[in-house]
Amino acid sequence: MVGELQGAIIAAGKGERLRSAGLDIPKPLVRIDGETLLARQARAMMRAGAREVVAIVNSETAEIVTRDRIDLPEKLRLMVRDTPNSMESLLALHELLAPGNFLLATVDAVIADDELAKFIEQAHALSTSREVRAFDGVLGVVRWRGDKKPLFAKIAADRHIIGLGDEETPMVTAGIYLLPTSIFAFTDSARRAQLSALRRFLSMLIDNGVRLGAVELSGVIDIDEPQDLAAARIAVEERR
Repeated sequence: MVGELQGAIIAAGKGERLRSAGLDIPKPLVRIDGETLLARQARAMMRAGAREVVAIVNSETAEIVTRDRIDLPEKLRLMVRDTPNSMESLLALHELLAPGNFLLATVDAVIADDELAKFIEQAHALSTSREVRAFDGVLGVVRWRGDKKPLFAKIAADRHIIGLGDEETPMVTAGIYLLPTSIFAFTDSARRAQLSALRRFLSMLIDNGVRLGAVELSGVIDIDEPQDLAAARIAVEERR
């Protein structure tokens, strides 16, 4: 564990691909082993050292949490905002983050505790190194397994991410990040460029000279399709 962290979760999406398959509930409230994805992600961050976690959810999710009295961690702070896309969700979280680095995750990135701890340790080392030029931020990456609509990462030998996009490479982003709040200086530029997704914002950071490093992880499951949910449930069961 590396010091104290502030955690942030992007959970304002509608989960349209899951809903089109018949799962009529916001993705953050889908359950694995009896626990919602939102609570699960927040508690994982807290076990990893986050002193507080903030999450952005849409109004539908917030209403269901209140109506059904869904259990959430005490130190999880919700921001209710109906944002048009994942980039705007990230930018909105800036309002609740103190200056410095923050651990960011999408709500649907299911990761084991040991893998999250590994990411935090290595990301901290890469962002504070005095032996080589430190990275401004670090992204978790995994080997592409054929999932749909991944964000491919082009990575140099020194773990420097030199490109993010649709061009196929062996590695894709995993939905886990350690980022500095200084990235929010690019908010106006991103909006002027009419960017409409977190992936585009990250790519813009690289284009503007922000140094992003990569930590390879294994076993992270990004839940977009029903088969992803099934795989995550099996993985969690096997770890018990």
